[in-house]
Amino acid sequence: MAVTSSRRAEVTLPEDTQILITREFDAPARLVYRAWTTPELVSRWWSGDRGTVTSVDIDLRVGGTWRFVMTANAGFEVAFHGEYREIVPAERIVSTDVFEGMPGAEAVTTITFAEVDGRTTVRMLVQHATQEHRDAHISSGMEDGLQGSLDLLEKVARSLR
Repeated sequence: MAVTSSRRAEVTLPEDTQILITREFDAPARLVYRAWTTPELVSRWWSGDRGTVTSVDIDLRVGGTWRFVMTANAGFEVAFHGEYREIVPAERIVSTDVFEGMPGAEAVTTITFAEVDGRTTVRMLVQHATQEHRDAHISSGMEDGLQGSLDLLEKVARSLR
């Protein structure tokens, strides 16, 4: 039987305008990256069982855009979008990140995938323009949804072996 990660994502606030999310996955970086960047796979994990993903658009190139939409279990729509600024396959993605319910609060997210012995540590550094935007992000309940999404992400990445 394969061992899965028993760790939850660690969420820290390194600076007044930053959120750092770190999580280890029992899967190689190429598979975690593939699950992160393939629309059909994103639709299997992004909602974190908090709703139904209705749309995943990914134009995975520098200058390309992404947009994820779900209908939450409570019946309302949740959508995020952004533009890719840097892509190093299976190593790093830098993109803007906009919650469409708060369009003036664009953040820049840097995601790194670091593999050791077939396990991958993903670090997501979310850089907000202001502490107010960072605090709104934290108080939105994002951590609970994030934990569920990343648990499903691990299952999807492992299924690609």
